[in-house]
Amino acid sequence: MKFQVINEEDPVLVNELVDGVRAHVHEQLGDESTLPLSVISRDDNGELIGGVSGRTIYRNFLIGVVWVDKKYRGTGLGRQLMELAEDEAIGRGCLVSQVDTLSIQAPVFYQKLGFEIIGSVPEFPGSPARYFLMKTYGET
Repeated sequence: MKFQVINEEDPVLVNELVDGVRAHVHEQLGDESTLPLSVISRDDNGELIGGVSGRTIYRNFLIGVVWVDKKYRGTGLGRQLMELAEDEAIGRGCLVSQVDTLSIQAPVFYQKLGFEIIGSVPEFPGSPARYFLMKTYGET
């Protein structure tokens, strides 16, 4: 047995690890249907001004990133993007959405959209607190 520390991005390696996890999950839960899901907005010049991106899997919408350009924060754009993404996820059969965020980012934003904090990691020197949130759409 050998060990190796790798200090650079290696998408091939990450995909190999993910394939291993998927094989294990498949043994436990059967076939999965995972699809990417992104909703974006561009300004009149075609510049990206915000978006939501994640994937749907096992009736979950796993949100990976939500971003709105500073100029458009507070305008309702974030809410619109989230609502469109959630509508698509529900249309795919999702019963819940999950997201995590730092205390310096947007926990209150997600709570206003109906997400509940289901876990957290408290802040410590050099790191803000981290919150894990979930929103339920139907009976789980």
